[in-house]
Amino acid sequence: MADAEFVRVEHGEYGDGVLTITIDRPDARNALNAQVRSELTRVFEAVEDDEKVRVVVLTGADEANAFVAGADVKELRERTAVEQHEVSKRPRIYETVAGCSKPVVARVNGHALGGGCELAQACDVRLAREDAKLGQPEINLGLIPGGGGTQRLTRLVGPGQARKLVLSGELIDGAEAAEIGLVEEAHPADDLDERVSELAGKMASKSPLAVARAKEALRAATRMDLDSGLAYESELFVGLFDSHDKNEGIDAFFENRDPEWRGE
Repeated sequence: MADAEFVRVEHGEYGDGVLTITIDRPDARNALNAQVRSELTRVFEAVEDDEKVRVVVLTGADEANAFVAGADVKELRERTAVEQHEVSKRPRIYETVAGCSKPVVARVNGHALGGGCELAQACDVRLAREDAKLGQPEINLGLIPGGGGTQRLTRLVGPGQARKLVLSGELIDGAEAAEIGLVEEAHPADDLDERVSELAGKMASKSPLAVARAKEALRAATRMDLDSGLAYESELFVGLFDSHDKNEGIDAFFENRDPEWRGE
């Protein structure tokens, strides 16, 4: 990604096997314009083929005091319905992040509004600063969320809270977001990085094969009825019994040592 203008990557900031992807467009508060979305997509495509990457931390440059402040409103103003239909073809960056086979932790270090809130929702786990601001203010522009905000938000916080946020355009802080389930945890600014490192490090220390299968099963829970989901979970569980990592994990348990995962 040496040619990327608005996206930075760094290995190891939050532990071995953890890749940090930083949206770095502080002049626009890390807003998601077409170039940012394209650069993010390229990074996540590369992540899939990089065996050194076990976990991804997605965040915004701290200089912007934002995770992602939203979509680029200037772009939205100039588009016709036909043009927006083309831009909205899937997979978009939201589906790319949600479909990543490796855990993606959102480090919500400031405003996560509109498309930024939707990008955080597409991650597996969200850790936020207590004073971060989150919300879906599209209604204030005569629009509705278009990157998953009516769907993923409802699944995360329930219909009532989702309707309150989407229909009012109100913003909430990280502490309240944790209370309603929009983020998993909220921490003081000085403690956020320690917790991100702790959680990402734990995930990165597990069998990459088992983690990928667990992600598949967990995704199925929001897409399948219970009986179908249970059957799919069982298939994934049984499939791991022919893996090196299953035998290594059990042997390490009995031998009271750390396992040496191969991801196979």
